[in-house]
Amino acid sequence: MIEEHIKVHDKFSLEFKIGFNANKTHKTNDFAMNIWMFIPNSLDINRFTYSKTNFYRDLKSNIRQITPVYKLSEMADGSASPLNLLRNSLYSFAQQPTPTNQEDYEYHVKMFQSILKSSMREEVKQITSAALSETLYFTEEYIRLTLDISAKYRELIKIIDIPEIDKSLREYLLFGDEFMSNVLEFQTFRLIDRLKAKDPQIFELVKKDLLEIIYREIAYRREMGFLQVEKGTEKNNHDLVNRLSLLKKYIDSHLYLNIDKRKDGVLVEQLLFSLAAGISMIFATAIGFSIQQRYGSFTMPLFVALVVSYMLKDRIKEMTRYYFAHKMGTRYFDHKATMNINQRDIGWAKESMDFVSETKLPPEIVKARNSTSIIEANNRASSEKVLLYRMLMKMNREKLNLNSEFSTNGVNSIIRFNFSEFIRNMDNPEFALYYPEDENGFEVIEAEKLYYVNLIIEKKNDAQNEIKRYRIALNRDGIKKIQKFESNNPLLITPTI
Repeated sequence: MIEEHIKVHDKFSLEFKIGFNANKTHKTNDFAMNIWMFIPNSLDINRFTYSKTNFYRDLKSNIRQITPVYKLSEMADGSASPLNLLRNSLYSFAQQPTPTNQEDYEYHVKMFQSILKSSMREEVKQITSAALSETLYFTEEYIRLTLDISAKYRELIKIIDIPEIDKSLREYLLFGDEFMSNVLEFQTFRLIDRLKAKDPQIFELVKKDLLEIIYREIAYRREMGFLQVEKGTEKNNHDLVNRLSLLKKYIDSHLYLNIDKRKDGVLVEQLLFSLAAGISMIFATAIGFSIQQRYGSFTMPLFVALVVSYMLKDRIKEMTRYYFAHKMGTRYFDHKATMNINQRDIGWAKESMDFVSETKLPPEIVKARNSTSIIEANNRASSEKVLLYRMLMKMNREKLNLNSEFSTNGVNSIIRFNFSEFIRNMDNPEFALYYPEDENGFEVIEAEKLYYVNLIIEKKNDAQNEIKRYRIALNRDGIKKIQKFESNNPLLITPTI
């Protein structure tokens, strides 16, 4: 199954988090995803002004494993809990500090922290979406569990705090500790913000305990010498932002797959281009032989025929190459990436981009676009441009399961797309509107001019055939909002930011 989540990453970039969940009962899983981008003609984004090179410069993608799913209550309890697996790896490393055990210990630190971050995020979501009668209980459980888990993790340092273990090797555990402290503080702030909006009375009941978690973590980071946000200290806060980024990359690094990306269909492309050269050569040779047979060697007609055939040969060669390249575009992709974990291939992913004529759009995509009558009227004069980004993925479930003792659902493709190129031909965002006013005759009301890029996301696998529509509102100041159109009610728009 394919799941998508879209959010604003920065002022000019969208982030697509596409989850490819592999069926556990199938040895291999095949996925197909198409993103149809409907672009206003006024932005002048088309096959002549926006090449594949431009597109892949604006597109940044990574593939990573989906973080294993654990409830916060499962993090510290049970023999197969992430904390217990980390504890066992530490004991093995303390007894035999070999490179293999060191790598295993570092891996479990990263995995524990990745799972904890995900579990805390989901716990906060559960609290804020729960019924009011359950909110207080879930909040108290969050406080109890976070205190318990952080205390148990910090006890683990005693296992490797021995002379046989180099001090630098203990830092892996401390990196995880620093990361956990910042995540715990951030998620607690998030919970405070959401509880205040949900029910001020419940918030007042738990405010003291939630703030106590934050104050405790601040004091702990100062005691450990970790960076902490400070008022009026610009350099310190710059360093803290950089430190948080480094810690996040370090903790998440074990989830990212090794990707070997290459151009797709290179061998077939070269064979077809060789065939194009052969066809043009056959034409030129046939002309030369026929003229020579009729007029003889070293004659003016033969000379003219050779020159003309040479000129036409190159044109025939290029036209044939273009024809084959166009035909290949429907069967082959721009890139093929082999996905690898621990030197074991678990599958591949292909991607391709091209502009598509509106007349060649599938009926279901036209229906999902659901454009208004004024847009249809405009499209008769200058149609929207349609950019299609395709992705195919094949995943071997058996090989994926062999890579870790933690069960994972599949992989996430994290795609960031930058719209900076799209704003080049936009008008100024400020637009003046006039409203009648008795004293001065009229009043000027400032409005914001927005451009809309519609996205149709088509997801297909053996158990799914689904289409979703999003609308991106942007102008020269950047991305303003994302709107999601529910499939069962095209008029219902729910903000996703």
